[in-house]
Amino acid sequence: MRELSPSRRQWLAGSLAAGLAAAAAPAQTPAKNEPFVYCLNTATIRGQNLPLPEQIDVAARAGFNAIEPWVRDLESYTQGGGNLKDISKRLKDRGLTVESAIAFAEWAVDDETRRRKGLEQARRDMNLVAQIGGKRIAAPPAGTGDRAQSSADLARLGERYRALLDTGSGLGVIPQLELWGFSKTISRISEALHVTVESGHPQACVLADVYHLYKGGSDFGWVRLVSPAAFGVVHVNDYPAKPPRAEITDAHRVYPGDGVAPLAGFFRDLMAIGHHGVLSLEVFNREYWRQDAFVVARTGLDKLRAVVRGAVAEKP
Repeated sequence: MRELSPSRRQWLAGSLAAGLAAAAAPAQTPAKNEPFVYCLNTATIRGQNLPLPEQIDVAARAGFNAIEPWVRDLESYTQGGGNLKDISKRLKDRGLTVESAIAFAEWAVDDETRRRKGLEQARRDMNLVAQIGGKRIAAPPAGTGDRAQSSADLARLGERYRALLDTGSGLGVIPQLELWGFSKTISRISEALHVTVESGHPQACVLADVYHLYKGGSDFGWVRLVSPAAFGVVHVNDYPAKPPRAEITDAHRVYPGDGVAPLAGFFRDLMAIGHHGVLSLEVFNREYWRQDAFVVARTGLDKLRAVVRGAVAEKP
C-alpha cells in the first residue's frame, strides 16, 4: 500500500473531525420538528426580475430559513448604489442566513492566464458574499469545455480546487465543488468526490444537485458511502420522466414531488448518515417564472416539506 503523504493524512484527519462536527452542529439549526434547513436559491424566482431586497423579502415571507443569492445580483445592487451593509441588516431582520451563493468564476480552466483571472474573480465574488454574512459559494467547472477527463486530469483539477479554497480562506467563505451533469469535466458525483480528495484540503466539499446527479448519470445511493463533511448545501428540485436524460435541460426542473426523482430515499439516506444541513430549492422552470414570486416560493417550500415529511414517515 502506498504511504499517505502528510497532506493526505492531514486531510483525512480533518475530514473525520469535520464530519463529526457537521453531524453535531449543522450550519444552521433546523426548525423544530424539521430534519433540514430550508433555503431558497433565487434562480427559482429569477424570471420575475426582482431587486435583491425584494428577493430577500419573498424568501422570508414564504417561510424559508435561508437564502442562496446569485453574485450577479449582489453586483447589480452595489453598482446601482446599494450598500451591502443594508442587505446584511435586512437579512438579519428577516431571520435569514446566507448558506451559499451562486457564481461562475473560471478557476478550473487549463489556460493559466484565464485561470489566474478566474481566481481573482472568485476572490471578488467571495468578498461580496462575505459582506452579507455568506458561508459558502458554488464552484462549478465553468469554462472548461467538453473535454473528457482522465484520472490525471482530475488530480490536476484537485490542485486547482485547492488553490480556489486557499483563495477564500481569509474571507470565511468556502467554495463548494459543484458538479454539472451536462459537463464533460465534472459531471458525476464520483468525479466530484475524486477532485475533492485530490485537493487534500480539509474544507473541500461537494455541492450536489438532484437534477445534475440525474443528468450526469450518478446513482443516488452514493450518499450512504460518505460522511456529512463530503458536501455542504444540497440543491433540491425534481425532474419529469420525459424528455429522456439525454434531452432534459435545466428548464425541465419541477417542484419536489412533482417528478420522478427518488427524493424520499435520497432524503432518508441524508438523515441516515447524520446530515441535517441545508436543502436549497433551485428550479429554473419558465412556467413558474410567469407566476407571482411569493406563490412560487411558498409552493416550492410546501412541496419540499411534504416530500421530506413523507420520507421521515417511511423511515424504517
